[in-house]
Formats: sequence, C-alpha cells, structure tokens
Amino acid sequence: MTASQIGRYSKYIRPISIVNDLLVINSASLYFFNELNLDLPHFMIYQSIGWLIITFFVKFYEIYRFTELVAIGSKIVQQGVLFLLIIIAFFPFSKMVLFSGRAIFMFMAFSMSLISISKISLFFYLKRYRIVTGSNYRNTIIIGYTPEAIKLKDLFENRIDYGYRFLGFFSDKKSNEDILGKLEDLKDFVLENEVNEIYCSLNEISNEQVKDLVNFADDNLKIIKFIPDTKEIFSKNLIIEHYEFFPVLSLQKTVLHDPITKGFKRGFDVIFAVAVLVLILSWLVPLLAVLIKLESRGPIFFKQGRPGIDQKEFFCYKFRSMQINKTTEKEACKNDPRVTKIGRFMRKTSIDEMPQFLNVLIGDMSVVGPRPHLWSQNKNYSSKIKRYMVRHCVKPGITGLAQVTGFRGEIETDEDMINRIKHDVFYIENWSLILDLKIIGQTVINIFKGEEKAC
Repeated sequence: MTASQIGRYSKYIRPISIVNDLLVINSASLYFFNELNLDLPHFMIYQSIGWLIITFFVKFYEIYRFTELVAIGSKIVQQGVLFLLIIIAFFPFSKMVLFSGRAIFMFMAFSMSLISISKISLFFYLKRYRIVTGSNYRNTIIIGYTPEAIKLKDLFENRIDYGYRFLGFFSDKKSNEDILGKLEDLKDFVLENEVNEIYCSLNEISNEQVKDLVNFADDNLKIIKFIPDTKEIFSKNLIIEHYEFFPVLSLQKTVLHDPITKGFKRGFDVIFAVAVLVLILSWLVPLLAVLIKLESRGPIFFKQGRPGIDQKEFFCYKFRSMQINKTTEKEACKNDPRVTKIGRFMRKTSIDEMPQFLNVLIGDMSVVGPRPHLWSQNKNYSSKIKRYMVRHCVKPGITGLAQVTGFRGEIETDEDMINRIKHDVFYIENWSLILDLKIIGQTVINIFKGEEKAC
C-alpha cells in the first residue's frame, strides 16, 4: 500500500474500528448471554446505542498520531467501566431475565480484551508503518524562529512515529540555513511542496498576517496551528468561550473541572467505596473496635474538622489511634506518646484511614486526591508555599500521589511540605484514571509492607 493510498483510506479507519467493536460486543453477547432469557435483538440494540453514547463522551475513537499510549489505556478503562454499568443496568427491567455475574464478567473480559488488543495493535502498526516505510507523513513548516519553534522542530525530528516531515522555517526576522525564506515566499512553497500543516509562532507575525494565513489555509484546505509565546499563561489549559459572537480565551483549571470527568470520577469513587465498605469494613470495624476498646478508653472513631474543596470544612473520620487528648491540632510525630500500640500498627499500615470511605460516600472526599491537612497547617503554609491553595480546587483524597511517593508522615521542614505540594499540584494538573489506579495499587502495596515515614 502506497503513502497516497494510506492517506486516501485513513478516513475509513475510524468507521471501520466502530463497526468492528460493535461486531465484537454483539457477537460476545450472543455467546455469553444466550442462556439468560434475554431478548437478544433488543438487548443488542440497547448495548450498541449505549456503547456509541459512551464513546462520544469518552472520545474513545479520537486517537491521533501524537496520542500517547497511556491516554489510550485511560480511554479503554473509562469505556469499559461505563459500558459495564450500562450492561448491568439492563437486567433489572425484566423479571424473566436471569442475572449472572459470571456471564457478565466473561462477556466484559472477552469483549474488552479483544477491543483493546485490536485498538492498540492498530495504533502500533500505524506508528511502525510510518517509521519503516516513511509513508503517510504530513509535510510541515514552521513560521517564526523562536525557542518554542525550535523545540517543536526537534520534536518532529526526534519523534518519527508521530508521522511529521519537517521541511523548514519561514521568518522575516531571522536568517540562517534552516530558514527557507520570508513570509512572502510561503504560499508558493506550501502549494508546490504539498505542505499539510503550517505551525505559526505568534511572536513573529502581526494580526493582519495571521488573518491572511488563516484565509489562505481555508482556501487551500491546509491545517494551520499556532505556537504560544513564552508567556507562562499560554502554557496553561486555555479554552475558547463566546460571549454572543465575541471569542474570549479563558483558563480551564484542570481536566478534573470538566463536568463529565467529575461525574466519572464521582461514579468510580462511589463504586469503589461501596466495595470497600461491604467487602472489608463490614468485618474490620468490629475486629478493630474490640482491639481499640481493650487498650484504651474512648470512642472507636475519631473525627476532626479539616479543610476540603474550596476550603469548606468537613469532618474527616478515622479509627482512633491515640489516647484521648486535647492537642488534636498537633501533628503526630515519630514515637509520639499519644499513639496506642494498636494505633501504631494502624498508622503504619494506613488502616486508620479506612473510615474515610464513608467520607467518600457522603461526597466530602475522593478515593484519590491531595490529603486533607490540619487547619493549623493551612494557616501556616498557605502564604509561605507557592501554589499551596491549588490543592483546594478539588476534593481531598484518602490516598494521593505525594503519599505513595514517600512524602507522607510528619512535616519536619518547609521542604517536606513543598515536595508534598509539588506532587499534589502535579496530580491535579495531570489527572487520568490510569494515574488513579496506579496510586491505589501502590497504596495497597504500602499497606502490606508498611511505611517507615508513617507515625
């Protein structure tokens, strides 16, 4: 297959992928659900519509040459979880239908495995095809010779798998061997060399030139993209809003502020919290209640006001791990005399935090997020540490990135808190379901091996 053929047929890859996935889930339902008294024709229509609706919100088929594998994995997990809920939701509507958790598990495992293998294999095949054959490349030029433009050029040349062929720079302000010509030469070059994409540095052109380039790109079916300047604000997540017909650029805080993402994360939190409450806390609470009571007088649970999202106070629940005392705003330290023997074990394994799954169900906390600090810590560090308050733009978590990377326990120096905040902010700005699952997995590992910094 030639490069021109690949380009000609690439528009069919997404529709073919959709049809293939629908065939997989419907064939799998015929095999795994044939003994459950389902009205299979209606069920297949239902699940197909459900699948397509989820793909729209998850953007399951929006995968491009620059998409990273972790992003594909995140899309697959999100699609799978929501599709599982769609499948389970069908069964209560018919009294004659037999519910089988085993059949649903086998159906999901088979269909999502097959779809995942197909999706990832196609992704790697296209990347490999571009590298080996040099085919299906998009000819690219850059307007401007700024540090950002040079970094983009290096990216095109180093990441061959992205499938871009960089042809050169155009600039009115600089002159060297990498620059093909001035802006007046650009249009002829684009048409003669079949340039597909034009990247434009906003530092080097005027508004009139921008409008002229946009019109040229529209008239000749070329893609034009803009490289932000060196101002820090343009490295943020910008979204375009319209006040009637007037466009306004605004900062989107993070992906966690997207309503769909918030709904998805909340759904995951509720499902995970219910599972922990039923499967673990149902027997762990009575056991620990006896041990806590045998060692010291006082309640089984400890609750304390903590700042949550938008600094709104909520009561954070824990198993009581200390003797009753009046210094609740004093952080625990190593060999703290207030900590009981069973409390020391619970704190080392983080079991004392388990009641916070009730906070998750209530909606005050998330399974993963920045750990809620004491009010005294907030007052002390909010004015001292840059971006400290960013952590309050999302719900606090039972576990977090800072905790699983070694920045938990007693805050002995400002540097300890700075490192914790850096990890919290990184999590907020780079959230993905895969990252949440990694943090949860590492937390479970830490529970079994214990943590030295826990006190």
